[in-house]
Amino acid sequence: MGSIRAMLRLGAALAAFVPAAAMAQTPREAELEARLKQLEAAVGDLRAELEGYRAANAAASAPAALPAEPVAVAAPAAEAKGFRSGASSINIGGYVKTVASFSRWGDGVVASNSLGRDFYLPSAIPVGGEAESTDSDFSAKQTRLWLNIGTDVAGHVLKGYVETDFQTSPGAQGNERVSNGYTLALRRAFVQFDKLTIGQDWTTFQNVAVLPESTDYVGPTEGTVFARQPLVRLSLPLGKGLVLHASAENAETASSTLGSPALVENDDDRLPDFAARLVASGGWGEASLAGIVRQLSVENGAQSGQAAGWGFSGAGKLLFGGGKQHDLRLMATYGSGIGRYVGLNFAADALTDPATGRLSTPEIFAGLAAVKISLAPGLRTTLMGSYLNVAYEDGLAGISGFNKRAWSVAGNLFYSPVKALDLGVELRHGERRLVDGASGTLDRLEFAAKYSF
Repeated sequence: MGSIRAMLRLGAALAAFVPAAAMAQTPREAELEARLKQLEAAVGDLRAELEGYRAANAAASAPAALPAEPVAVAAPAAEAKGFRSGASSINIGGYVKTVASFSRWGDGVVASNSLGRDFYLPSAIPVGGEAESTDSDFSAKQTRLWLNIGTDVAGHVLKGYVETDFQTSPGAQGNERVSNGYTLALRRAFVQFDKLTIGQDWTTFQNVAVLPESTDYVGPTEGTVFARQPLVRLSLPLGKGLVLHASAENAETASSTLGSPALVENDDDRLPDFAARLVASGGWGEASLAGIVRQLSVENGAQSGQAAGWGFSGAGKLLFGGGKQHDLRLMATYGSGIGRYVGLNFAADALTDPATGRLSTPEIFAGLAAVKISLAPGLRTTLMGSYLNVAYEDGLAGISGFNKRAWSVAGNLFYSPVKALDLGVELRHGERRLVDGASGTLDRLEFAAKYSF
C-alpha cells in the first residue's frame, strides 16, 4: 500500500511541472489513468475502514463514560436494614445515648448513682435540708436496644418485639469509680397477632406520642401518665383515623401506711386493671381519651382492705405552621387511686389506716404542656411545663410528710447535623412540696448526645 501512495504522489508532481500540451493522453495512458483512479478510490476505502477499526478498538479499551444523572444502585445485602430467618424478617435498632447533667438541690443531697441523679424524679427532690453544691453526673445508661420480628402467617400479621436499656435495672448497679458497668434490663416484650397484643408494653392508659423531646429520661414527669407492664390488649379500628384500644393489665397496689410515706408493693391484687383508650389521628395530629378502673387490695394482717380506683386522661399532639413543622402537646389526668400511674408514683394508690385496716384513695390531678418550634433545618426548641397535685381525704392523721405537690418548667435546644444524630442542651427547674409545707428545689443543666440506628 506504501508503494501505491508513492506512485500517486510522483504522478501528481510530474503533472505540476509538465506543460498542458505535453500532457496530451494516448489511449493507453487514459486507460492507465483510469486504473490509477480506481486504485486511489480503493485506497481511500481501505483508509476509512482502518480508521473505523481503530475507533472501535479505542472505545472498547476506554472506561465507560459516567451518566449525566446518578443511577440508583441497590444497597449490598450487608447494608440492608434487618435480615430474614426462615419466614420471618428481623430488624435490630435502638440508640446510643450519653447524658451529662449538672444538678443543684436547694434543700438536701441525693445519693450518688441513684435514680434521682440519673433523671428528673420529682419524688426524689430533697426537702427541709441544707443547699447542696452542684453535682455532675455523666451516664450512658439510657442506651437502648430493640429487636423487631415479623412473620406473615396465612394472610395474618404476627409480630414480636423486645426492647431493653441499662437505666431501669433494679438492685445493685455498677460504680462510678472504675467500671461504670450496668445491667441490661427489660423494657418491653410482646407478641402481636393482627389486632391482639400480649406481653409487656406501655399501659393503654398512657399516650406515648404526647411525650416531648427532652434530654431527660421522661421530661415533664409530674404531668405524665407513665407505666410499662404485662397486658392483654385488643385494638379495634372504628373508622378512618379512629382506633379503640382495650386491655386487661397487671395489677399492683402501691400503698403507704398512715404515718409513713414509704411505698409498699403488696402483690395482693385479685383482679387486673382494666384500661381503654380512644385515639383519633390525621394530618392535624393526634388526640386521645383514656380511662382506667382498678380494684386496690392490701392483705397484711390488721392492715387489710380493698378499695376502688379510677381515672381519666385526655391527651393531644397538634401540628401547626408551614409544613406542620411545629407542634403543641397536652395531657391532663384526673382520678382516685391511680398514684402509681402518674408522675412515676409520686403518690400512693392507697393509704392504710393501721388501726382499722381501712383504705383511703388520694385524688390526683396532673397536667403537662409542651410546644416545639422548628427554627431551621435540623434545629428546634421545646418549652415544657408540668404540674401534679395530690388531695388527701379530710381528717387523716399522719400524712404531714406525704407528697402534696410538684411542678417543673424546662426549655431545650436540639440540633441534628445529620439525620441519625441528635445533640441537645436543656435547662430545668423543679419543686416538690409536702403536706406540712416543707419544700425543696432542683435546678439542672443537662447535655445529651444520641445516635439512633
